[in-house]
Parts: sequence; structure tokens; C-alpha cells
Amino acid sequence: MMDFVAGCIGGVVGVLVGHPFDTVKVRLQVQSVDKPLYRGTFHCFQSIIRQESVFGLYKGIGSPMMGLTFINAIVFGVQGNAMRMLGEDTPTHQFLAGAAAGILQSVICCPMELAKTRMQMQGTGQKKSSSKKLYKNSLDCLWHIYRREGLRGINRGMVTTLVREAPGFGVYFWSYAVLTQSLGCEPNDSYMIPKLLFSGGMAGIASWIVTYPADVIKSRLQADGVGGVNQYSGIADCVRQSVRKEGYMVFTRGLTSTVIRAFPVNAATFATVTLVLTYARGEEEGPECEPRHPDRHEYDSRL
Repeated sequence: MMDFVAGCIGGVVGVLVGHPFDTVKVRLQVQSVDKPLYRGTFHCFQSIIRQESVFGLYKGIGSPMMGLTFINAIVFGVQGNAMRMLGEDTPTHQFLAGAAAGILQSVICCPMELAKTRMQMQGTGQKKSSSKKLYKNSLDCLWHIYRREGLRGINRGMVTTLVREAPGFGVYFWSYAVLTQSLGCEPNDSYMIPKLLFSGGMAGIASWIVTYPADVIKSRLQADGVGGVNQYSGIADCVRQSVRKEGYMVFTRGLTSTVIRAFPVNAATFATVTLVLTYARGEEEGPECEPRHPDRHEYDSRL
């Protein structure tokens, strides 16, 4: 139970730290190649703050916050049960358990990220005083989508979410296990916390690099139709049009923002989980070196 509570608290901290970077990532991924609004990651940050205030960076944060408890419950339960079924705690088993958790949590993650993406795109490039909001909040966004498109609209991008989450969570748990074992992390090690921070941050970066192309396509499909016109007929059409117009470098759009975000978010999540477990179980027991269920998402958002 305390693992669940600690993971939820760590996830909240991760969302607060990482959401501004996620907003920039999404804006860069879906902006028009013909008339780009942003020249790069830092220009995007500056433009959003100047045009929409600092709160513009937190657009859509309600959706990952709402889904956080459900996502963590699924990830924690599935990953823990899978590890018990697999028996020995090895990096390979960590990968398999993480992949299973990623598949099942996609049911919550996909609608949550759809609302987040639509909210993040709302008012793009508009002055905050002249911005007319179509959606009041994340729930209102999902309700509008459901009324127009039904359940199929709510689950837009589900396939690409599955393609991203299964290997993403697998690589995350695998790389975290490899790094912590390689660093020789022990509960009584005075450098245990820095080692956890480093391992979690690097694991988050590794998982994003592996799955980033799928995330680009997912973001484009979920943002498609915001202006009332659908540009893509499906995954293959989105890939084909994107590559034809922008080349294969399209799959790295927003990667800088994502990598910059991945390290501090994962580091913050692991540190929070460790501290919560330390105080909950008593200092004499010491914090766990390898939390069995670290959370890679902001709710994705991933870290």
C-alpha cells in the first residue's frame, strides 16, 4: 500500500516538474512545417511565456493529474504481479513486467493524453487577452470529443500509444535495473540517493529515445482535427505525409525538450518515492534501493 501512495506522490511531483517541457514538446511536434511558429525548444518556451504567460506552459495539466492515480494503480499492480509470476528479479524480467504494465495502463493513458494534447494546443500563438477557449478543462475537452466522435474519438491514438508504452515501460524498468545494479546501490550507501537520481533520470531518457518516433505520430493524430479539419486518415497516412513534407527528421521534433525534461522528472519522481518510503517505514529500515514500481509518466506523460 505504501508503495502505491509513494508512487502517486512521486508521480504528482514528476507532473509538476515536467509538464512545461511536455507542452513545448507537443507544440513543436504538431506545428505546421510551412508556417512554423517556433524556431526551437527555447524559442518555444519564450514565445509561450510571452504570449500566454507562464501558465500557458501548464495548459492541460489537469488531465495527467486526474489520471495519475489510475495509471499508477495499474502500473504498480501489473508490474508487481508480473514480477512475482516471473520469479527471479532480473533485468529481462523487469523489461517484460514493465511492458505488460505499459500495455494495460494505455487504456487510461490514451484518453488522458488526448485531452492534454488538445488543451495544450488551445490558443496556440494567441495573446492571452484575445484567446477564446473551446475547452474549459480536461473533462470538458473529453466530453466535447465524445459528443462529436463517440468512444472512437476518445480513444484516438490508442494503437500508437500501445506501440509507445509497451517498449517504453519495458526499456525504462530494464535500464533502471541495469544501472542500479551496475552502480552497486545499497540501502546503507551514503551516495544511494544520487545513484537513484542518476539511474532514474538516465532510464527515462533511454525509454524516450527508443519510443520517440511513435510519440510524434501519436501527438499528431491526437491533435488532428483541432481546427475542424482532419488531415490524416490513419497511422500509415500520418507517417507518409509527415515524412514526405518534413523528411525523417520529423521523428526528432521536440526531442530536445523531451530529453531535457526526462532527467529531472524521473530524478524527482525517484527521490520523492524514496523519501516517502523512508519516513513511512521508519528510518531504521532505510529506504529501498530499488523501488519495485517506479513511475515513468507525468501520466506520461512519460518523463
